[in-house]
Amino acid sequence: MNSYTIALAGNPNTGKSTLFNTLTGLRQHTGNWAGKTVVMAEGEFSRGNTTFRIIDLPGTYSLYSNSADEEVARDYIIFEQPDVTIVVLDATSLERNLNLALQVLEMTPRVVVCINLIDEAKRLGIRIDLEKISQRLGVPCVSISARNHIGIENLLDQVEKVANGTIVPNPVQITYSDQIESKLAQLEPLIEKTLGSRFPTRWIALRLLDGDESLLQTLRERMQDPATTARKEPLTHGRTVCH
Repeated sequence: MNSYTIALAGNPNTGKSTLFNTLTGLRQHTGNWAGKTVVMAEGEFSRGNTTFRIIDLPGTYSLYSNSADEEVARDYIIFEQPDVTIVVLDATSLERNLNLALQVLEMTPRVVVCINLIDEAKRLGIRIDLEKISQRLGVPCVSISARNHIGIENLLDQVEKVANGTIVPNPVQITYSDQIESKLAQLEPLIEKTLGSRFPTRWIALRLLDGDESLLQTLRERMQDPATTARKEPLTHGRTVCH
């Protein structure tokens, strides 16, 4: 039996937790992330011969470590490296939501973009061109209504294909100004020499150029004690959540 870990990322109010509940039902627990007051939710479900462990990351508007929620989501994607990250977008607010999607794509190629609330968009007369969005982003893109269980099987098909390597996404790479690109070219070899190729060197270089002190501190800690790589607390004081 195959087993994969899936992370759910998205802005607040995109229906991300509704999707989490739809997928996991009663098979979920809550607790706190290690050293944080941020609540984490973890669940599991099976599909055919495949078991999925799914982590509902805190809803955030960015991954620039401006808050504890953003740091938790950032660290999980970077250091735990889930098999697939599902980025949940609101079909009625795509322009705003795509900012987070692009940030995730700079961190990992193993992404499926999930456009939720498609029924609400249809009611408002909004038409979503999934094929064009998928081509532009370079990753699978599906539409769903988590609340009404529409499109869930298609979403899981794409997630499983990315997880098992049947689909190999090729995310769009954002090109910055000549000055920034020059600095990135200088930094990336140094970062790879220090950290190896496990982590996304371009993304780390961007964060260093941005003066992300939180990431610097986290990297220092993990280099000193690799065994603690993005480890979360056991679900002590956790509880089963029923819906």
